[in-house]
Amino acid sequence: MHTRPMNQRSSTALGIGLVGVGRHGSRYVQHLLHDLPEAALTAICRKSGSGSYSGTDVPVYHDYHAMIADPRVEAVVIVTPPSLCHSICLTAVAAGKAVLVEKPLAVNGQEARAMVAAAAQRGVTLMTAQTMRFDPTILLLREQLRAIGPLTSATLISHIDTKANTLVGSGGPVPLGALLELGVHLLDLIRFLTGEEILDVECTMSPAPGAGPETRVQAQVRTSTGILFHLHIARVESQRQGRAELTGGKGKITADWVTRTLTRTTTDGVSYTRTLESHPTILSTLQAFIRAVRTRTPPPITGIDGCRAVEAADACYRSAAQHGAVVRCAYGAEHCDPSD
Repeated sequence: MHTRPMNQRSSTALGIGLVGVGRHGSRYVQHLLHDLPEAALTAICRKSGSGSYSGTDVPVYHDYHAMIADPRVEAVVIVTPPSLCHSICLTAVAAGKAVLVEKPLAVNGQEARAMVAAAAQRGVTLMTAQTMRFDPTILLLREQLRAIGPLTSATLISHIDTKANTLVGSGGPVPLGALLELGVHLLDLIRFLTGEEILDVECTMSPAPGAGPETRVQAQVRTSTGILFHLHIARVESQRQGRAELTGGKGKITADWVTRTLTRTTTDGVSYTRTLESHPTILSTLQAFIRAVRTRTPPPITGIDGCRAVEAADACYRSAAQHGAVVRCAYGAEHCDPSD
């Protein structure tokens, strides 16, 4: 771990303003303070704003507009309830500042498309923090896919027992449904692993749309070449689960990103298992974002990537509202025109 005085900033470090210092945002804080000499945490925005952040001289703002206007803030990281991401992102983009948004990019495709279009029009970096793309088990899984030949089917499972994040609406905070909280990772992984777009979905959830935040989701997701993914997503009281089972013409791969193990089994029954070291995915996400901003190159997870995952979630909600009917994904234009 790199350590430097919290009030000391390299002249070349990228000044970052962080909006949201809750349970998840605090992890970003620690990496920005201790593990990233190429960046400096120059401002924070949180509900209880004023003064300096605990034990540092980092100024705390209550109003994100004021934080974004701070000349020391060159880029903005948003780790808030997703219902707030749209307005914060558009404010930062209008100020010409690069933005990293914790997944999901937005609560729906319309807002996500507007965010992507605004960033493209202003010419600023917009990256989505789909952090599982940096998970060592997922990276090895992607690398090993060729060994089992063309995919025929796959199952992705995500069960988690931690406290749900929240949406903020006119009625106050409400729990974020499992699809946007957990399933958006899996929807993004389908594109990441296959390089294909999601064509259509069949989805059911409990409670049903409109009856409260969903805690269980089951979906069949078909890609543009016909690969069928089965998704099982749940917020449960039992042990956390996260695994993938992918079948191809030459074998099968089972990957578990909770236990960090991957097993590949050939068609003749021979198995190979690897266990991987843990790695902080948020740190990798921040490093990739900072590198993209500094080099003026596209980030590895673009705003469009985040938009596509949210648009696929939209299709899942529409399918569930129609009792599991097949619903085709409705994607915006290449740059997600907000008028679509």
